[in-house]
Amino acid sequence: MGIMGNLLILLLCSLCLYLFVALVKVLHKPWWTPIRMQYLMTSQGIKGPPYRFIHGNTKEIFNKIKETSDRPMNLSNDIFSTVEPHIYEWKNKYGKNFLQWHGPQAVLVVTEPELIIEILNNKDRAYPKGKVNRCVKKLLGDGLVKSKGEKWAKMRKLANYAFHGESLKLLPAMVDSAKTILGRGSKKGSDPVIQKEDPNPEDIARLKTMTMIINESIRLHPPVIGFDREVARKIKLGKLILPANLHLRIRNLALNHDPQLWGEDVNYFRPERFSQRIAKATNNNTAAFFPFGNGPRTCVGLNFALNETKIVLSMILQRYSFTLSPSYTHSPVRVLTIRPEHGIQIMLHSLNSEEK
Repeated sequence: MGIMGNLLILLLCSLCLYLFVALVKVLHKPWWTPIRMQYLMTSQGIKGPPYRFIHGNTKEIFNKIKETSDRPMNLSNDIFSTVEPHIYEWKNKYGKNFLQWHGPQAVLVVTEPELIIEILNNKDRAYPKGKVNRCVKKLLGDGLVKSKGEKWAKMRKLANYAFHGESLKLLPAMVDSAKTILGRGSKKGSDPVIQKEDPNPEDIARLKTMTMIINESIRLHPPVIGFDREVARKIKLGKLILPANLHLRIRNLALNHDPQLWGEDVNYFRPERFSQRIAKATNNNTAAFFPFGNGPRTCVGLNFALNETKIVLSMILQRYSFTLSPSYTHSPVRVLTIRPEHGIQIMLHSLNSEEK
């Protein structure tokens, strides 16, 4: 074989090697990385639905959500299996913590209270917020909710003053807004705590029953069903060793509807369960209830939102009773937050005898 033949063989070998390396690079993320990740987590007792090449479990998730959304739903607080049917099914099948796949990206779903609090209370930035969806970023901007690092710290400091230092000064403005909605001519009702027209900070602090009702409402129907984080570096979480770049999905909707935490009456509306400490309501699991988050990134508007809710509700209940409209169709859906798909239709009944 001559020199030309040897050169041709060398060229073909080089081409084959190049194609092999290119193929390895192409398949590394959608094939080799998932296999390695699944083995690593399975060896630690973390199971989950099997990885499907390229799409992961996204098709299964989409089909399960579509299937449940197409079914009529009875008037019930048992919304977990409807809003997140895949989480509901896989939690019951694989355990409180399991691995699912969004394309080739591994996602550890965490519903164990102790691990969740460890993640949310971490202060050395081991579990930062992940990349923001383009649509969400366009909607929310690069503000406090989605920012991180030094930028978040500066914005949080300013927001703390706005929502805490100035929140009590905003109570009169909240009352005026409620008056505008309800009408200034309405007379007061017979509320046993707030007997006068305008509630003040002392009145709001005494609304224990209303606080219990609000807590039970956001337990059963949390506005935010969970939080997403990333693992910034290899780290130990509980007894687990988590690799870098693993995504974490914290699901408080799963916690709020867990009978092991809340009892067999978990799907019943029982505000009295919050009459004492959270630990008593959750079988001594104080980490099981965090509707506004936990740790450094707890919702900065928590107190503001609760005060606003109490003011508006107290002023409504001074003037009206209400019942659910017969035309109401129960269909909770998730669009950023949980909301009724067809709105809330209620019928208000005036408590003023001359208006009846």
